Amino acid sequence: MIPEIEEKTERVKRMLSHENLGGVLLNAQHNFAWITGGASNGIDLSRENGAAFVFVRSDGKRFLLANNIEMPRILSEEVLAKDFEPVEYSWQEEKASNNFVIEQAKLLNGGEIASDIAIHSGTRVVERLIANCRYELLPAEVERYRKLGNDAGKAFRGSIDKLKPGESEIEIAVKLRTELAAMNVNSVVTLVVADERIAKYRHPVPTENRWSKTLLLVTCAKRHGLIVSLSRIVCIGAVPDELQHKTEAAAFVNAKLLSATKPGATGAELYAIAANAYSERGFADEIDRHHQGGAAGYKTRDWAAHPKSNEVVRLNQAFAWNPSITGTKVEETVIVTENGVDTITTSKDFPMIASIVDGREYHSPGILQI
Repeated sequence: MIPEIEEKTERVKRMLSHENLGGVLLNAQHNFAWITGGASNGIDLSRENGAAFVFVRSDGKRFLLANNIEMPRILSEEVLAKDFEPVEYSWQEEKASNNFVIEQAKLLNGGEIASDIAIHSGTRVVERLIANCRYELLPAEVERYRKLGNDAGKAFRGSIDKLKPGESEIEIAVKLRTELAAMNVNSVVTLVVADERIAKYRHPVPTENRWSKTLLLVTCAKRHGLIVSLSRIVCIGAVPDELQHKTEAAAFVNAKLLSATKPGATGAELYAIAANAYSERGFADEIDRHHQGGAAGYKTRDWAAHPKSNEVVRLNQAFAWNPSITGTKVEETVIVTENGVDTITTSKDFPMIASIVDGREYHSPGILQI
């Protein structure tokens, strides 16, 4: 783990030097996971902030700041004292002042202290700068990410095998979450929608609506801080021609995006490619009904492609595109490599739609007929 943490620390050091900062506090759960190589400071998962801080000083020295409730477990189960020097304080002191952690960091460094999330009104928030440090995945992260994608794809397929017609969307969501949990994967987004509801909503939270014909399942699955996104459609009996046609069109948009997701491409350029692809397939207005996805990693989306986006694709960056046409959707997670994108979330024995762009074949999930 040490080489990974050292490289990430160097990235933060360069950012601190460029911004003339004395150090930065990392408290957001996604950033804590990133800087520690997959550890967690999460207790209350409804919040962005975690129960401990990593403080990176401008000279590269790393500290773990936590109260006496959290420090023993975090040092025992999450991070090593040799990688992050512990700074422990009483929970009473922490609760007594909103500025307490900032003051602790200032004792470790005399320069200006920034943070990744707002701790108090006088602190500069540098989340966007930290995000730039996160984008290019290191080899160890790529390995963990591939394993997560593989396990998520398996779990998704396994949950589908356990589904029964007539089950409610809520019951189906429980099965999907359970299958993922068995692989130590947490579904941070779980969308399940059946039949007529599919065409009504782009973000369909599960309801008591019962499945009779067509089912769309979506998850954003998290482990060690990394998150993959994938969607699957299941149909009982013959797939309706309109659904097949729309899904193939969405797969074409996905293929065009995958082909164009290369180092140096901007979010605005990728959006334009998606817009043209929708138009080419006769669904020009569909791009207005939902975002197309974008960069992924330690957040479900670090940034989404849109007409004014100046974000730039990086080598070894993760992306999850999710083109949709009313009533259908395709979605996988990929990593940008020197040889193009590599999909990491495929499900075994699941139908695929092949689309050819510039002589290369790209695959998107099709519709499983049962």
